[in-house]
Amino acid sequence: MIKIKIISDTNKKSLKIKKFLLKNLKRNSLLKSNLLIVIGGDGFMLKILKKFRKSSKFFYGINSGNYGFLMNKFSPKLTIRNLNKAKMITIFPLEMRVTNKQGLVKKSIAINEVSILRQSKQAASLSIQTGSKTIIKRLISDGVLVSTPAGSTAYNLSVHGPILSLNSKKISISPISAFRPRRWKGKIVSDRSTITIKNLNSKKRPISAVADNQEVRNAKKIIIKTNKKINLKLLYDKNRSLQKKIKIEQLRREVN
Repeated sequence: MIKIKIISDTNKKSLKIKKFLLKNLKRNSLLKSNLLIVIGGDGFMLKILKKFRKSSKFFYGINSGNYGFLMNKFSPKLTIRNLNKAKMITIFPLEMRVTNKQGLVKKSIAINEVSILRQSKQAASLSIQTGSKTIIKRLISDGVLVSTPAGSTAYNLSVHGPILSLNSKKISISPISAFRPRRWKGKIVSDRSTITIKNLNSKKRPISAVADNQEVRNAKKIIIKTNKKINLKLLYDKNRSLQKKIKIEQLRREVN
């Protein structure tokens, strides 16, 4: 039996949608619910997914933000019906393990991407490996992105990284404003890969590591891999699936 709990952002549009749903859906306490309806934008959805990542709940997002790539469109006439017919997809986040210059280790998960960013006016100087294989010995750039298929249409797309199909079992590594080598466009690797990024000059060229929106400053070494133990079950309207949204972005890129 499906038990429902509604979690809403605090803006007026979200609260209005929540009020409508409360009148039309039977509610249960959060601890007993196996379906979370999340009302907000992509950032709010990411926050909720991370908060409940260890649960076995299903997540149905309703967009009250801007683009809402991870969300479904709200309709007073159709939302209840769409919810009953929603299709499930499972996504796996990245796990980021950062060692800073003091030797402290911090862990975070990223559903969209891990961003390695320069922390000062100096460009970052990085080496990138997968396992024992060196991808690039020295990258001088504003940083680098490691993206999941679900996140490949987010920040990754804006830096001209590849758009990955949801079932590709791949991770993209994309440079941000590469200076040397200037023509390096990045690499696509298996989602079984363990990616190691090192700061080659942490004194002069400090960097930060950001898992979606969680930042660790003064990073010296970053290890990134897919965490298959965390599987997030997202529900989408039949004609608005995440796979379809990614496909639309792929077609837009081909046309451009």
